[in-house]
Amino acid sequence: MSDREKKLLTLFLIAGFLIVNFFLYTLYVQKKNLFASELNTAQSQLQQAIAFRESSQQYATEMEWLAQHEPPAAAYQVVQNKLQEFAEKEAIRLGLQIRSEPLPTNEEGTHYHRAQVKFQLSGQEKALYQWFDAVNNPNAFRAAHHIRLSPNKDDTLIDCTATLSQWFPPIPPAS
Repeated sequence: MSDREKKLLTLFLIAGFLIVNFFLYTLYVQKKNLFASELNTAQSQLQQAIAFRESSQQYATEMEWLAQHEPPAAAYQVVQNKLQEFAEKEAIRLGLQIRSEPLPTNEEGTHYHRAQVKFQLSGQEKALYQWFDAVNNPNAFRAAHHIRLSPNKDDTLIDCTATLSQWFPPIPPAS
């Protein structure tokens, strides 16, 4: 092998070595960046998990209350009929005149749906407040809202329009 051929072979070996090193360095930088981004993602997930754990400890008593008082899953019509019957029975017991109108269900919630009935009541103020006291029950997931009071032609009576809502977990769809 001549001296020129040796120099050419040495040049090719050096060029090959540099090219291989360039590709290996590029691969190293890519892997390093990938691992760095995975590390950042893992650290942010860890911070989220720590924050979630701290917030769950803060709401532990509320979650225990919910576990003890959560109503059974039911169909919308059943819940709405029970709600309407209960409110009408209470109104009649208290001497109120009542007219009810079922409203469409609110299915926006992830875990709970809301059955609603709109009531128009007329009666004495004390009886009306007793009715509100009977129907508003957080333990039963029930509340009156959109309450509008107005005077009646008879000065001893009050007219009221209120919407009564009952939250309930829906029956899971059959698989």
